Amino acid sequence: MSTIQERQAKIISEFSAYTDWEERYKKIIEMGKALPEMPEALKTEQNIVKGCQSQVWLHASLNEQGQMALVGDSDALIVKGLVALLLKVYSGATPAEVLMTPPEFLRALGFEGNLSPSRANGLHSMLKQIKLYATAFDYMLKTKG
Repeated sequence: MSTIQERQAKIISEFSAYTDWEERYKKIIEMGKALPEMPEALKTEQNIVKGCQSQVWLHASLNEQGQMALVGDSDALIVKGLVALLLKVYSGATPAEVLMTPPEFLRALGFEGNLSPSRANGLHSMLKQIKLYATAFDYMLKTKG
């Protein structure tokens, strides 16, 4: 399994092939369409990400190897693609790795300046939710022993 930094570098490399934002949006939408279906049972009030204009659900669990397994969905195409992007980077990482690795790919890809303010806020809310899950799992793992 690759590290978060390696996955970020791969995404930066993939997106650098697209020179304009229209092409990048198309790539993000494609990623959203390819996102595995989130089980309806997980689309609960508890898993809704606060701070997103569209409906966004994120659920995290910890596998036996101590890695975070993330699933998510959204009712908006571009936002669903942003969910897919975050899951590609963070799912499969340990909680400690999630907490220690800044989301450099967001700055490198220019998301801050090119997303609408509401989408940028939503993206940061999703990231914050992933970090909250990681914090809780990290604490759980440290106090378990």
